[in-house]
Amino acid sequence: MSPSVVVLDYGSGNILSAERALVRAGAEVTVTADREAALECDGLVVPGVGAFAACMAGIRAVKGHEIVGRRLSGGRPVLGICVGMQVLFEHGVEHGVDTEGMGEWPGVVEELHAPVLPHMGWNTVDVPSGSTLFEGVEGERFYFVHSYGVRRWELEPTNDKLRAPLVTWATHGEPFVAAVENGPLAATQFHPEKSGDAGARVLANWVATLRS
Repeated sequence: MSPSVVVLDYGSGNILSAERALVRAGAEVTVTADREAALECDGLVVPGVGAFAACMAGIRAVKGHEIVGRRLSGGRPVLGICVGMQVLFEHGVEHGVDTEGMGEWPGVVEELHAPVLPHMGWNTVDVPSGSTLFEGVEGERFYFVHSYGVRRWELEPTNDKLRAPLVTWATHGEPFVAAVENGPLAATQFHPEKSGDAGARVLANWVATLRS
């Protein structure tokens, strides 16, 4: 039986491509902002394109921040994509405006220091050992479209018995966080749904975890 996945519908623009890619990855997909559906599904996907502040406003309008918090408190999987990853951090600063994020991870999303922005195109990533998301595609390229990112990873383990998050990095002018795997919470700065066979494998790897 295919895992049930909800793509959170809060007005983000890349929902259709994400839906299609997740179906191809083996999920039964529903696009909705319905609270119960988003809480009860096997996996929740938070997409995102555009400005941090606009995405957070849309998420708050459908109580998406509460849904994500409830799911994670119960160990239920959540996947953020592009700005859907960025809003998981504490703050986003764009054009001098500081917007509060969901605060699942400490840190700030800010403009990259690079000679050309936006960062648009294919890029390799530096995958840590033990990654589930990137199993089988560690050396592949993925498609990025963004000017802002997380330039410093600030979450450190507070207990030797806790597994540290797996942080994947990429470089455009400077290093930035390209993906995070942190228990039930995972996210990618790149668009797996636009990253060809490599991105399809990332989504399939995530969907596979929903079956376990």
